[in-house]
Amino acid sequence: MEYSKLISVTGLPGLFELVASKNDGAIVRSLDDKTTKFVSSRIHNFSHLESIEVYTEGDNVNLADVFLAMKSSGEALPDEKEAPAVKKYFEKVYPTMDFGRVYASDMKKMIKWFDVLTKNNIEIKVSEETPEGEEETPDPDKQPEEKPKAEEPVATPAAEAKPKRAKAKKEEAVAEVEPEAAKKKAVRK
Repeated sequence: MEYSKLISVTGLPGLFELVASKNDGAIVRSLDDKTTKFVSSRIHNFSHLESIEVYTEGDNVNLADVFLAMKSSGEALPDEKEAPAVKKYFEKVYPTMDFGRVYASDMKKMIKWFDVLTKNNIEIKVSEETPEGEEETPDPDKQPEEKPKAEEPVATPAAEAKPKRAKAKKEEAVAEVEPEAAKKKAVRK
C-alpha cells in the first residue's frame, strides 16, 4: 500500500485506501478493518494525505513531514483523549508548529493517523513531482503512446433535410385543415 493512495473521508473515522474513483464517489478500503465500500461524493469530501499541510511559524509543511518527525523522535504517543498531553507531545516533536492555528482536534487526528500508518507498516513519503520547466528523461525502450484522435461529428445532408421535410408536411396538413389560418401564418412570416 502506498502513502500516495491514502485519503481521509469527512464524517468517517480513520484512514482509507483509494481503490477506485467514480463520477459520484469512490470505492475505498478502510485501514482499520480492511472493509471495502462505496462512499458518495455528494455526502462526503475526500482529502489525500499528500495534499494536507500543517501550519507552522514559518511556511506550511506537508503532513508527511510531521509524521516523519514523529517517527524519528522516538517519543511515545500520548493518549489522544488528553489534549494537554497531546500539545506537550507536539511541542517536543515539532516545536515550530503554530499552536494558535492548529487545533487540538487536528493534533489528536494526527496521532490517530500516525498510529494507523505504523500499524499497517506504510512508508511515509511524498511522491516527487517534476519541477516545471524540466521534463522527465524519456525511456528509450518505451514507445511513445499515441493519443486517440477525437472524431469530429460529420453533418450529413440527409440528417439536416429531415426536419425541414417534416416541418413542410406539417404546414401542408395544417393548410388543408385550416386554409385561412395557414394563409395568415404565411403572411406573418
